[in-house]
Amino acid sequence: MSDAQAKRLVLVDGSGYIFRAFFALPPMTRPDGTPVNAVFGFANMLFRLMQDRPQDDIVVVFDYSGESFRNQLYDLYKANRDEPPPELRPQFPLVREAARAFGLPVIDVEGFEADDLIASYASAAKTAGEPVIVVSSDKDLMQLVADGVELWDPMKQKNIGRAEVVEKFGVGPELVCDALALIG
Repeated sequence: MSDAQAKRLVLVDGSGYIFRAFFALPPMTRPDGTPVNAVFGFANMLFRLMQDRPQDDIVVVFDYSGESFRNQLYDLYKANRDEPPPELRPQFPLVREAARAFGLPVIDVEGFEADDLIASYASAAKTAGEPVIVVSSDKDLMQLVADGVELWDPMKQKNIGRAEVVEKFGVGPELVCDALALIG
């Protein structure tokens, strides 16, 4: 990510960041015993992104805790997904505080997941002619890649454009949803 690029809207998948940070770092606690390894990793990743993109508008987007509209449509939605580890749960509000402490907007909306919000904001910004970078390692978000919308994989430190989507799925971003449905 080059500083010479024009100003962009950077949508950070905060929910993805916290899970990556939690599993990447050994346990750490505050003096009161509260786990903070995910907060530490999250803050470091966010700080690095801010240093790399000082001219951009960075927004951190989180899943809302609780059910989403998908649970109402399909009661078994994510039924096979494990609950977050108990050491991670108290860190969810702390990462939001950390993002706010950096002066960044934090978005979560009841009934919606971060992916839903990221897709909505990316679409609105693209329509308004503002270039967008989605910061996430979530393959589901590859369907957003288009003219004016890039994906940045923070784990691989790699831009994901149309060519990379085709390389991964054998189809363009407009068919990623279909490919994921067939893959299962």
